Amino acid sequence: MGQYHILIVEDDREILDGVGIYLKNQGYEVFKAQNGREGLQILEQQKIHLAIVDIMMPVMDGIAMTMKLRETYDFPVIMLSAKSEEIDKVTGLNIGADDYVTKPFAPMELLARVNSHLRRYARYLKMAGGTIREHVYEVGGLELNEETKEVRVDGEPVGLTPLEFKILALLIKSPGRVFSADEIYERVWNEKAIATETIMVHIRHIRTKIEADPKNPKYIKVVWGVGYKIEKQ
Repeated sequence: MGQYHILIVEDDREILDGVGIYLKNQGYEVFKAQNGREGLQILEQQKIHLAIVDIMMPVMDGIAMTMKLRETYDFPVIMLSAKSEEIDKVTGLNIGADDYVTKPFAPMELLARVNSHLRRYARYLKMAGGTIREHVYEVGGLELNEETKEVRVDGEPVGLTPLEFKILALLIKSPGRVFSADEIYERVWNEKAIATETIMVHIRHIRTKIEADPKNPKYIKVVWGVGYKIEKQ
C-alpha cells in the first residue's frame, strides 16, 4: 500500500525532530505538529496511517485531540506520556488510543510499536476491502464520498444540492451525535446562525432523496428540542 504517513504531535521540539528523523530513516513520510489543533489541521489535508500524540500540550492536549480524531478516523494512535501521567494514560486508552509509550523512551521501542500497529492496521484494511477509504463515510446502505461529492443509497446514486451535501456530510461523519440547527447552520454556512428554519427545509429535502419512507426515516432522525443526527446502523 505504498509509503505510510505518520503524524507526530509533540510540543517538545527536540523529541518532535528526533522521532521525525528516526521515522524518516525507516522510510516513513512524517508530518509534524506542536499541539492538538495543528495536528487536526494536518489530518484534514493529509492521509495519515498512524499518529504519535503527546498527552501534555498547549492549545489542545493529546486527550482532546484523540477524542476529536476518533469521530472520523480509525488509524492507530500511540500516546506519549511522562511517568507522572499515569491517570492520563488510562484516560488515553479509554478514549481511543491504541497504545502508549512512557518518556523517556528508546527510539527502537517506539519504532517496534509503530511497525506492529501499522502491520495490524494494514491487515484490518485488507479485510475491510483492501483500500483506504478515508474520504468515504458509510452508515448502513448510505454512502457519501467527500472527494467525488457522490452520495449513494444501496448502491444507487442520489443527487443532492451542494448545501444538502454539506449538511449530510456533517451528520454522517459523526453517526449518533446530535447537532442542533444552530450548529448545522454555523458549520455549513460559516456564519452566525440566523435563519435556522432553513435547516428543517433542507433536512426534509435530503430525506425525500435518501429515505425509502421519508415520514419514517431510517437515517436522519430528529431528537426533539435538541437537533438532528444520523442514526448508527
